[in-house]
Amino acid sequence: MTLFNFRSLNFYIMVGIDLLCFAAALFFSYCIRFDFNIPHQYLVQYMNLLIPTLLIKFSVFLALGMYRGMWRYTSLHDTWKLLQGIVLQTGMLLIFIFYMYGTPGFARAVFILDPFATFILTGGVRLAIRMAFSLRENGTLPFCGPRCLLSKDERKRVLIIGAGRAGEQFARELQSAPHLGYEVVGFIDREPELKGRTIHGKTVFGGLDLLASTAQLTRAHEAIIALTEASGDSIREIVSACKSTELAHKILPPMNEILDWKRGIKALREVNYLDLLGRTQVELDTQAIAAYLEGRTILVTGCGGSIGSELVRQIVRFHPAKLVLVDSGEHNLYQIEMELLHRIGFKSYVTVLGNIRDKALMQSVFAVNQPHAVFHAAAYKHVPMLERNPWQAVHNNVFGTRTLMQAAVDAGVERFVVVSTDKAVRPTNVMGATKRITEMLMQSFSGGATRFMAVRFGNVLGSSGSVIPLFLDQISKGGPVTVTHPEVTRYFMSIPEAAQLILQSGTMAQGGEIFVLDMGVPVRIADMAADLIRLAGLEPGKDIDIIFTGLREGEKLYEELITDGEGILRTEHDKIMVLGCCDSPVSAPHERKAFYGALEELDKAAAAYDPVTIRTILRRIVPEYIPADELRRGKAD
Repeated sequence: MTLFNFRSLNFYIMVGIDLLCFAAALFFSYCIRFDFNIPHQYLVQYMNLLIPTLLIKFSVFLALGMYRGMWRYTSLHDTWKLLQGIVLQTGMLLIFIFYMYGTPGFARAVFILDPFATFILTGGVRLAIRMAFSLRENGTLPFCGPRCLLSKDERKRVLIIGAGRAGEQFARELQSAPHLGYEVVGFIDREPELKGRTIHGKTVFGGLDLLASTAQLTRAHEAIIALTEASGDSIREIVSACKSTELAHKILPPMNEILDWKRGIKALREVNYLDLLGRTQVELDTQAIAAYLEGRTILVTGCGGSIGSELVRQIVRFHPAKLVLVDSGEHNLYQIEMELLHRIGFKSYVTVLGNIRDKALMQSVFAVNQPHAVFHAAAYKHVPMLERNPWQAVHNNVFGTRTLMQAAVDAGVERFVVVSTDKAVRPTNVMGATKRITEMLMQSFSGGATRFMAVRFGNVLGSSGSVIPLFLDQISKGGPVTVTHPEVTRYFMSIPEAAQLILQSGTMAQGGEIFVLDMGVPVRIADMAADLIRLAGLEPGKDIDIIFTGLREGEKLYEELITDGEGILRTEHDKIMVLGCCDSPVSAPHERKAFYGALEELDKAAAAYDPVTIRTILRRIVPEYIPADELRRGKAD
């Protein structure tokens, strides 16, 4: 690698400027020491020292890479390197003088003044170049070139909400890229100690209560929300204040999202509902996750679905040796393959188009690929659909999972992670009951060489079947927005957050645990619908109506994450808990025998497409399962 471009004219100009600065610094030091009346003997001394001084100082700057940077982008890092270089120059110069001449006859004050003068001159030149380019690019000098596309009056004037690290970095990026057409006019931040201070020359005006007056004072066109870890309530309050001020607004995504895809300022986007749920970042023990993923073969079922595909994206970050992608949907499998190949650039994968119920295929896939860890995200999850087709829930969620688990045990898989759901808790529908049986199957397989575990969580925003796309479609068509019941509530988290916590849970299991993700506070679906309408710039009840259609088949008003008697225990991760019950319902030999016997009956009922018998057997296996319509009738009575 070439460290310096010796053919570049700029290199020689930079060296020439520094040599002049070195010579001037030493001369000014003599001038100051002798009150600008240098005796003849010290002039001779200066001339004798000039060449060695230039050689020593230039050599130090060259060795430290001071000519590799671009002076137009001089930063604090460059200033620190400059100070280091000057200290090293001074030390080497003193050693040279002591070795060549000794100390008598030299004015010590000269060599105290020289480093200060060198720093002022060399640093001053660099700062002047930085300022000149900045002024030129901002179009305030008559010789500005074609990069200055917009005059100051033509630029979009923006207020940055959030004077923290993200706000400061974003303001700096905007100021260094004037061709993008933005001009920062100030900051809004609720921290009282920041009021009146400046960041990159722009004032922090105060809290959100001053947004309207500040926008008017600064003639702002737009507000940029630059808060990487704000709560949902805070984002909601900011959006409401912007709308009441009639100020256009955009949001900067979390910093990890910007860095992951290197999008910078292009990451600016409209506020979406995910922002209203809160923006706290998931802290991961990346070393522990890497220990079981890096350099290993990982198999993901349902890899083309919402959770499965995000698991694939997250796993790739930890550099597995190979990914085995299993999905029954041709289109979904193709999409995740193309994303891996073209967007992420990961080529070490195997695609398996097939159903997890295919015993011969699953045994072959496990035997050939020998995966170290399995993430089982394949499942039928649409509650009303499975109420009408309960045999499919049984075939896929129960017996497909059993086939997969047996193949994993036979192949000596180290870890097997089952993606479960809050609907498995006191289920009121077939889907929830079959997912509870999946958890019981996981526990029945535990105790051997393969470490089994399940991760239970609620709804994920943006997943297939999520209400968000439906609501957005209804809003785009002018409404109305349909909600099943005014009091229905659900737990929500983002798809990336759920996938990351699933990976983290995989580091904790000893075998047979059911982990529960902290889903925060449950959200009323009616409130969610109203927030989405407001995000579209409309008013619920005025511009778009919300109508209630009644609970669908198998639905209940409130979802839960644990059931009576289970309890939860905290883990080392603040967003992951583990069920505190000591024994699984299939731990004893007689319980396991009864469990497997009931499963055989369930298999026969599903093969006969007998919904009544299926539900009867499900209730026997999962005593807490009470169908939703029966539950509602009981409450009515």
